[in-house]
Amino acid sequence: MEMIATEWENKAQSRELVIGVLGLGYVGLPLAQAYCRQGFRVIGFDVSQSKVKMLEEGKSFIKHISNDSVKVMRDTGRFEATTDFDRLSEPDALLICVPTPLDAHRDPDLSYVVSATDAISTRLRKGQMVVLESTTYPGTSDEVMKPILEKNSGLKAGIDFAIAYSPEREDPGNPKFETSTIPKVVGADTAAEKRMAVAVYQAIVPQVVPVSDVRTAEAVKLTENIYRAVNIALVNELKSVYSVMGIDVWEVINAAATKPFGFQAFYPGPGLGGHCIPIDPFYLSWKAREYGMTTRFIELSGEINANMPGIVVQTVAEELSGRLEKSIKGSKILLVGLAYKKNVDDMRESPSLTLLEMLESRGANVDYYDPHIPVVPYDHDHPDYEGRKSIEWNTETLKKYDAALIATDHDNVDYDVLLKNIPFVVDTRNATHMISGKLREKIVKA
Repeated sequence: MEMIATEWENKAQSRELVIGVLGLGYVGLPLAQAYCRQGFRVIGFDVSQSKVKMLEEGKSFIKHISNDSVKVMRDTGRFEATTDFDRLSEPDALLICVPTPLDAHRDPDLSYVVSATDAISTRLRKGQMVVLESTTYPGTSDEVMKPILEKNSGLKAGIDFAIAYSPEREDPGNPKFETSTIPKVVGADTAAEKRMAVAVYQAIVPQVVPVSDVRTAEAVKLTENIYRAVNIALVNELKSVYSVMGIDVWEVINAAATKPFGFQAFYPGPGLGGHCIPIDPFYLSWKAREYGMTTRFIELSGEINANMPGIVVQTVAEELSGRLEKSIKGSKILLVGLAYKKNVDDMRESPSLTLLEMLESRGANVDYYDPHIPVVPYDHDHPDYEGRKSIEWNTETLKKYDAALIATDHDNVDYDVLLKNIPFVVDTRNATHMISGKLREKIVKA
C-alpha cells in the first residue's frame, strides 16, 4: 500500500487522479466543482436522471449554485455527470456524498450509504480509495462499509484499496465560505491510507487536518453538529424564560456577544432545520446505547428543540384570541419562509413544514410565501405538500390574512409591507428588528 500511496501523491500533485463523486446534491455538487476548478477530471454519479440531464446541459438545480458556474464546469471538458454506475471503476477516488437521515424510530438510516457501497463493491479495483463524507456514527466505515467492499470485491482494505472518512462541512448560502475555503478533516486507519486521503483533499482546500483513525474523523463531524444543537437548545430555553420576564432574548444575546472571550452567539428559532443539526446528535445517542451509555444532555437538547414548533403555534393561537377574538380554527395564516435557513432553497428537515402541519391540524387555513421556493418539491416526510405554491406578494393578497408567522428570515422579504397589511406578525427569527414606530405594536416575538 505504501507504493500505491506514493504513486497516488504524485498523481494528485500532477492532477492525474480521476475523482468520482457519488451524490450530486448540496454537498456533492460543490465538491465536484472544487475539483474541476483545480484541474481534475471529475465524474459525478447520481440516481436522478433529471439532475444529470440538467448538469449535462449546464444548468443548476440548487439556488445558491448558479447556472453559469455549472456551465463553466461543463465547458472545461473535465466534468461529466452520469447515472451509469458501471463506470465506478474509472475514478481513482470515490467520494460518497449521500443522505443519512433518521428512520421513523429516529434510528440511523444508512440505506443510501449501503446502496452506494454495494454499487462500488462490485466494480472496485486495486488502488482505488473510497471516502465517506456523509454524517454518520463512529464505526460506520469499519462495521458497515468495509465488510461489504471486501466481501463483494475479494480485495482487502489497507492492502488493495483504501478507506477513509472526511466529514462534509457545507453551509449552503453562506457567502463567507465554500468547499474550497474550509479546512478538511480526514481520518484513515493506516499511514498509507491517510497519506492518500490527505493528498486528494490537499489539492482543493487551504488546510487538511489529519486525525488518528476513521472513527475519530466520524466523531469530529458529530461533535461539530452536537455542539450547535445543544447551544441552540440552550438559547431556545432562554427565550422561553426571558419572554415571560418581558426580556428580549435577541437583545440579550447581541449584548453578550460583545464580550471578546468566553461567549459565542447562538440564536433561537422555531425549531431545528437542515440535514445535519436535527439529525446528527441522534446518531451518537443510538451508537452510545450499544456501549451501555446514555446521552442525557444531547437527548434533552433534542427534546427542547423538538418542542419549539408547538410553543410557536400556541403563541399564534393565543394572539389570535387576544388580539382578534378569533379561534385558530378557520383563521387565515401566512407562513413566511419554508426553507430551513435564510436565503436558500433548502427545505431539508425545515421546522416550517412542522409548523404548517401543526397549524393545519388545528384547523387553520395556511398559505406560504417564500421567494426561494416558488413551488414545494417532493418531500418524503410531507408528500401531501408537493406542488403547493407560494402566494403572490402584493398588498391585496396580504390583506386577506389574520396573521403572519415568520419562520425563515430571508433578506429579500419586505417586512415593512407585511406589517402594514396584516393585523399582527409572530416573528420567530427577529427578522423585524429594524421596524420602528407604531408598527412595532403588531410584532410578537416567539
